[in-house]
Amino acid sequence: MKSIAVLGSTGSVGLSTLDLVRRFPEEFKVTGLVAGRNLQRLAGQIKEFSPACVSIREREGVPELKRLLGAHRVEILSGEEGAVTVATAGGVDVVVAAIVGGAGLVPTFEAVRARKEVALANKEALVMAGEMFVREAKRTGVRLLPVDSEHSAIFQCLQGNRREDVDRIILTASGGPFLRASLRRLSRATVSEALKHPNWKMGPKITIDSATMMNKGLEVVEARWLFDVSPAQVEVVIHPQSVVHSMVRYQDGSIIAQLGIPDMRIPIAYALSYPRRLKTNWRPLELTRLGELTFLPVEKRRYPALSLAYRALVEGGTMPAVLNAANEVAVTAFLEKRVGFRDIHRVIERTMGAHASTHPREVQEILEIDRWAREKAAALTDK
Repeated sequence: MKSIAVLGSTGSVGLSTLDLVRRFPEEFKVTGLVAGRNLQRLAGQIKEFSPACVSIREREGVPELKRLLGAHRVEILSGEEGAVTVATAGGVDVVVAAIVGGAGLVPTFEAVRARKEVALANKEALVMAGEMFVREAKRTGVRLLPVDSEHSAIFQCLQGNRREDVDRIILTASGGPFLRASLRRLSRATVSEALKHPNWKMGPKITIDSATMMNKGLEVVEARWLFDVSPAQVEVVIHPQSVVHSMVRYQDGSIIAQLGIPDMRIPIAYALSYPRRLKTNWRPLELTRLGELTFLPVEKRRYPALSLAYRALVEGGTMPAVLNAANEVAVTAFLEKRVGFRDIHRVIERTMGAHASTHPREVQEILEIDRWAREKAAALTDK
């Protein structure tokens, strides 16, 4: 039985992870939970899974969580320090890193340093500090097991093949809700329209990232570090059905793809049980009902955020961290209706343009750049 700490337990990936624990109690048990502000949902999780300790984002929420728990007792921590304590606690076998955004960087990095196996859903951690993560994982012998459906697909397509035979990694993207909208229409896109993802049920931030295709840009950066490939070896194609989750093309021209229904429990289950596969009972993919699978090139004018991500990856150093921070600020501003949909990529581009990339040696340096980029992007969204 594996002991699991879930960072981001009240988000979509956290909920799917806990559903797996619920379905496979003989395989997994929960030892720690980290959550943000959804204290009511967290209280329910604590009562159901009885973790040894939990952590919430803000200390001010501790009395409210205790009230919600009633007679149920658990150690309650808070802030980044609390999240790190949960992630590095003795007895934890696997850390599911599912905190959205840059807030997940330090707890996930400390989990690697503590030699915990990491099921990685927080793509921002590798975007901000990919080189450091990979170096530390090699030093400690820790496996970084991808949870994103695209990177899980690539991981599976690489099994049994030599990495030196890889010609190209092909990430698939749904195209989001605005795949067929006119470019003029995009400038008037509303928050409610952008949150209507055609295939996946996700949190608001990642759903907006899917609409701009910044989520795919972040995945390009993540793929570079997870699979040790160059930016030129990572390609993105539009696949509206979200059935082929990603592919690997080898130097002999062969392409291996991983297919499945759009359900995050599948890649999470593979990461948690690797190298085994759990016998599940959810709806399988029925090929005869698909009709057709469509693949389209990415229209750069429609998705300028993707080009910005490639630019940040090529420049390297701290630029991907700036990209990520500016995107988080711009997406929040859009969700709060302070900027338009097409302003998201403009804020990111202007923030990147104001930064000269450096090559940090410590996580603290990245955090300082992250702070600067957030302030710069915030100033741009206030204009």
